[in-house]
Amino acid sequence: MQDAQTPWPKELRLHKDRAAITVVFDNGEVFSLSAEYLRVKSPSAEVQGHSPQERKTVPGKKDVAILELHPVGNYAVRLVFNDLHSTGIYSWDYLHELGRNRDAYWQDYLNELASKGLSR
Repeated sequence: MQDAQTPWPKELRLHKDRAAITVVFDNGEVFSLSAEYLRVKSPSAEVQGHSPQERKTVPGKKDVAILELHPVGNYAVRLVFNDLHSTGIYSWDYLHELGRNRDAYWQDYLNELASKGLSR
């Protein structure tokens, strides 16, 4: 059941170049989220691990694309990327969080890459 405080997506659109999605929420917020950003912030266990200490920094995804979007019930979407990653279930709450915090999360990711000598 939707919490009254939680924005709900009205539209989820895959860009023609498959390099991003746009999510329009019922509170008026609109976020364009790149495939690279979504891939490196995947909620999958493969990326997040089973604890914060297990979280992985995912390099080399600058040119990743989204091949498919699959609804998961009425609460999430599963994205299939062209690197064959497809195990992340992106809840509406998580997509909203990624949109609202994009600049900070992206900078954290770039900082992590730099500190580990990795590249996009």
